[in-house]
Amino acid sequence: MANWDKISTKGNVEDRRGMSRAGIGGASVTGILLLMGVTYLIGGNPLDVLQQVDVNQVINQQTQTNSTEFEGTDEYEQFVRNVLGSTNDYWNTEFKQQSRAYTEPTLVLFRDYTTSGCSGASSAVGPHYCPIDSTIYLDETFFTELTDRLGASGGDVAEAYVIAHEVGHHVQNILDTIDNGQRSNADSVKTELQADCYAGLWASSLRDKGIFETGEITEAINAAESVGDDSIQTKTEGQVHPETWTHGSSAQRVEAFTLGYESGYLSKCNF
Repeated sequence: MANWDKISTKGNVEDRRGMSRAGIGGASVTGILLLMGVTYLIGGNPLDVLQQVDVNQVINQQTQTNSTEFEGTDEYEQFVRNVLGSTNDYWNTEFKQQSRAYTEPTLVLFRDYTTSGCSGASSAVGPHYCPIDSTIYLDETFFTELTDRLGASGGDVAEAYVIAHEVGHHVQNILDTIDNGQRSNADSVKTELQADCYAGLWASSLRDKGIFETGEITEAINAAESVGDDSIQTKTEGQVHPETWTHGSSAQRVEAFTLGYESGYLSKCNF
C-alpha cells in the first residue's frame, strides 16, 4: 500500500455512493455493459458512447435519498481525495510555470449510475471524464472488473493511475486538445496515449516523496498493459482488430506511461 497519507492536499470529491438506487428502465447495467462493450473501460470519451446509447433513455432519474453506509469520509474516499490532491499539486505547478491557471477538477464517486453533464454516468462506461462539466466519474467497483475480467494485478497504485489518466483528459480539455467526438481512431489513440503519458508525469512527481513503496509502480504499468485494445479484444473476442483500436495497444500504453514517468517532462507527451 502506497503512503497516500503523506499527501496533504485534498482533491474535490463528491461522494454519491449512498444515493438510493432508482429504477433502470428497459435494461440492466449488465445489459448496457454488453451493449457498449468493454473497450470503453478506462479513458473512453463519454461523448462517443452517447452517440450510440442515450443514457437518459436507459436510466431513470436517481433519487437523492442517502443510505448510512457511506456517511462521512471513509477510507476509499480519503484515498481518492489524496490521489486527486496530488494530481492538483502537479498540474498547478506545471501550469504556473507556463503562466497559466489550472482549474482543478471534481471527481464524483458513484455506484451503478448517476447524473452528469454528459447525459448520465454509468458503471458500464467505466471511469471517465466528462468535458462538459469538467468532472471525473468513478465507480470503484470497476476495479473488480479490471482484475477479474481483464487480468490486471490490481492494487491502489493501479487505481491511482486510472484517476491520473482521467485527470489527463481534464488537462487536455483545459488546453483545448481533447476531441469533440468527431475524431478518427488514430486521433483517439493519440489522445489516450497522451493521457497515459500525463499519468506517468504525475507518478514521476511523487517518485522521490516516499509515496510509493519499492516496486509498486509496476501496478500502474500492469494496469496500463491490461487495458490495451489488443489485450481487451483478445480476452473478450479471442482475436485482435487493430483497425478498430481507440486507446492503443498494451505496448503503446505502457510505453506512453513509462515515457512520462521516466522523463518527468511535459514536452515529452506531445503525441
